[in-house]
Amino acid sequence: MPLVAHTHLPTFERLREEGEEIIDPQRASRQEIREIHIGLLNMMPDAALEATERQFFRLVGACNQIAQFHVHPFTIDGLQRSPEAQAHIDKYYEPFSKIKADGLDALIISGANVTGSYLPDEDFWLPLTDVFSWAKENVTSILCSCLATHAIIHYCYGVARTRLPEKKWGVFSHTLVDRTHPLVVEINTRFDVPHSRFNEIFQSDMEAHGLRVLAVSAEAGVHLATSEDGFRIVFFQGHPEYDDISLLKEYKREVSRFYRGEIVDYPPYPEHYFNDDLQAIFANYKLNVIAAKLTQLPFPEFPEKLVLEHIDNTWRDTAKAVFNNWLGKIYQITHQDRRIPFMDGIDPKNPLGDYF
Repeated sequence: MPLVAHTHLPTFERLREEGEEIIDPQRASRQEIREIHIGLLNMMPDAALEATERQFFRLVGACNQIAQFHVHPFTIDGLQRSPEAQAHIDKYYEPFSKIKADGLDALIISGANVTGSYLPDEDFWLPLTDVFSWAKENVTSILCSCLATHAIIHYCYGVARTRLPEKKWGVFSHTLVDRTHPLVVEINTRFDVPHSRFNEIFQSDMEAHGLRVLAVSAEAGVHLATSEDGFRIVFFQGHPEYDDISLLKEYKREVSRFYRGEIVDYPPYPEHYFNDDLQAIFANYKLNVIAAKLTQLPFPEFPEKLVLEHIDNTWRDTAKAVFNNWLGKIYQITHQDRRIPFMDGIDPKNPLGDYF
């Protein structure tokens, strides 16, 4: 069902050009279709700010519920921004005060890049927990991505993430460990998800605190889990919202960092992402980069044009299915005329009754 371009956010026009169904507010006002209002707390760094908008907007717009989806991007204090990124936020994002006043049916919290090891020391910690505390009492369901998952589990359960020996980076196969949960109904029992992180919260720690683990990878650990009630908080430890080339762009940034001397070792390939032919191309490119660095020549042109058509997306259909299930349950729970979850006769601790 369509996304409603209720602001002039450039992401709407970009998605329309890609073929997504986007309708303007005038057309939306003439349709007798249910509205669903979803907040997007975007904490991603400047380079990924607008891409993150598009990625989550696409997944919302792919939902097949008969509804108009209004997505409300906003951010919080404590995140370093360039003047250009801050101008984008000031022009197109909503203040959290307006989000609270208007209300939401659902909330997505993106990941973020951090430099410290202890999340409560980050400048964004208090603003993030303020948003979460409000949402937990006023929003039907909260979906957390990657670092947001780590932060909210730390905040709610006191479980600190563990630093991994090396970056968990690539596209990994996952299997369902709970095939009956409504979030995973009619999705593949084995599917891929991209991961990109230095830290992890382990399955044993999640289960010890009552979280419901739904999908795991033998290599990458837990991807999908929920809070004890099965729905109020949804945790992604991976990045199912990623575009085909998200990891490619990240690999390019890491190679550039090596060339500039910001990291010592040449970055490894994202696992299970480049086929043998692409690895051969990038092995040759590595030699060129190292030679350019040693001789102080310009950074060699990244061979993006040579590899784009060979990059496969093996996770999008499953990501769309999970989002559709998530938004479908929100559609069922929320009242048509009120953007709060706790209607008469609904138990806030178990909003879907005995379904879970």
